[in-house]
Amino acid sequence: MAVITSKTKGKIGVLIEDHFDEIEFRAFNEFFPANGYEIEYISHLWNQKQLTFKGIDLTEEITVTVEVNDVEPTDYEGIILIGAYAMDRLRYEEHHQPGQPNLSPAVRFLRKAVQAMDAGRLKIGTICHSLWLFCADPELIKNREVTCAHNILCDVQNAGGIIIYDGDGTKNIHIDGNLITAKHPNVVAEFMNVFSNAIQEQQLQVA
Repeated sequence: MAVITSKTKGKIGVLIEDHFDEIEFRAFNEFFPANGYEIEYISHLWNQKQLTFKGIDLTEEITVTVEVNDVEPTDYEGIILIGAYAMDRLRYEEHHQPGQPNLSPAVRFLRKAVQAMDAGRLKIGTICHSLWLFCADPELIKNREVTCAHNILCDVQNAGGIIIYDGDGTKNIHIDGNLITAKHPNVVAEFMNVFSNAIQEQQLQVA
């Protein structure tokens, strides 16, 4: 379900599933349309025309109609992975074979997104627990500098990510090329500003 503005600076895709972070959800819906961006929420819909997902506190919900298999990362100026437990759910595979890489639709989408990101054609943003989707395929996060929630430090390190610290905790926001990572919903305002500024800089370079 997209939020439309009359004059858009571009479209931002947000990957989402059940148990998403509601602080981030409300912040995205307020900030991005007010600053000229269209938001489109994306998920795996399991052969349904639409699915309704609820946040971790059950105070917010969203009906999603955009199937992740039907879109390309480059349809968007930027891709955000929402926090809480949504990305853990999106990396689920119904059938997994030993020795086979994760083939969940969201992970396959992320592989294409990372290729576009590394080619300078896309910004990707993660916040809090959402690096879990990257951890589903260590090749996506290996040797990248990131920050994240303290809860998933071991997951990120075991997948090969390089965690950046500030004092006795992980850094609030970190930029590694076109990957922008954030620690926690408490820094979502700063994250959104950094992410939108990075998109605008990218658009100016292309122009």
